[in-house]
Amino acid sequence: MEITFIQGILLAIMCIIVGLDFFLEAFFLFRPLMVSTFTGIILGDVVLGLKVGALIELAFAGLTPAGGTQPPNPVMAGLMGTVLAYTTGCEPEQALALCLPFSFLGQYIILFYYSAFSFFMGKADDCAANADIKGIAHINYLTMGIVSITYGVLAFLCAYVAQAPMQAFVEWLPEIVTHGLEIAGGILPAVGFGMLLRVMMKVKYIPYFIAGFLMACFIDMPNLLPVALLGLIFALMDFFGAKQRKAEVEAAIEEAVLNGGDTNVGI
Repeated sequence: MEITFIQGILLAIMCIIVGLDFFLEAFFLFRPLMVSTFTGIILGDVVLGLKVGALIELAFAGLTPAGGTQPPNPVMAGLMGTVLAYTTGCEPEQALALCLPFSFLGQYIILFYYSAFSFFMGKADDCAANADIKGIAHINYLTMGIVSITYGVLAFLCAYVAQAPMQAFVEWLPEIVTHGLEIAGGILPAVGFGMLLRVMMKVKYIPYFIAGFLMACFIDMPNLLPVALLGLIFALMDFFGAKQRKAEVEAAIEEAVLNGGDTNVGI
């Protein structure tokens, strides 16, 4: 299927918005699941957008910016994964593997901007020294505008202008390569979760991990909603348990103060 000019413009506008959100990290609309869903809505295939977005989100679960480093770009991954699946008819797993070069392209462009924007720092220092709030605001608006417009231009070029070459390239690929891409795309979500667990997994979280593993692997369920609800239950138990412990500590401290005793209460 082909992407029309109007759809290309809408995709560019969407990427301007989510690209700005990625720069600000305000509403997390830039996550692959959200970008793929928006792309699916624009292309008229929401189900495809959700399928591709879910896979890419799992693969990118453990990839977050740290300091000056930038992971592969989630906006371009979510956009091009859905676009490739839509225009070439490939499986979501294949689209996940094929969208990675576009994700790396977005990563390199953003890294270039982060380095190039150091040019504005001298002007920003002068504005700060002179208490020029409007000047600092203009610098921020300018850099945000450059980044967000770049997302739009890149999205239009990759999704609309280059769709014919991309479709021809995917059709040219031999079956052994496309099958390998499908396998790689199926592995990447597990790699993403593994990277996330390497950072987040602690001993106290092991019971939650085992409970979710048992439900997902050994209980027949039509979808993952029961696992999500179980996670919600655990989260609420931990929240109210922490709240109760805090109230008990405050009550103990208050009682100790009234009795004129030690206020350490074992802490």
